[in-house]
Amino acid sequence: MYSITKEFHFSASHQLDGLPPDHQCGRLHGHNYIVLLELSAAQDELTEPGFVRDYGELGVVKKWLDDTVDHRHLNDLMPGVNPTAEHLAQWVYRTWSSDFPELTAVRVSETPKTWATYRPAGPTA
Repeated sequence: MYSITKEFHFSASHQLDGLPPDHQCGRLHGHNYIVLLELSAAQDELTEPGFVRDYGELGVVKKWLDDTVDHRHLNDLMPGVNPTAEHLAQWVYRTWSSDFPELTAVRVSETPKTWATYRPAGPTA
């Protein structure tokens, strides 16, 4: 199995619900997010040049993040969902998995020391 990753950056604000009144994440705040897409393929699924996917094809994700998510309030973009890093990773995955069937995971970082990963459950044996 081969895998590739591509990193993207954006800045956004959010406010998390359901936290104790004194929890810092319950207040309006922002992050400089990092989103990492992971795409995978088996040997026989590589493209003719030997790619999982040409990195250039992922430029549409950067454009979407720049146009739709960058410098926005995530609560407005994800109504009815608490915009945690975990939910953000799932949202990005669901947004792009049909365009990129090789997409196997999305990782989201809010700070240099924290990462959340969404990887859909595989078929059960």
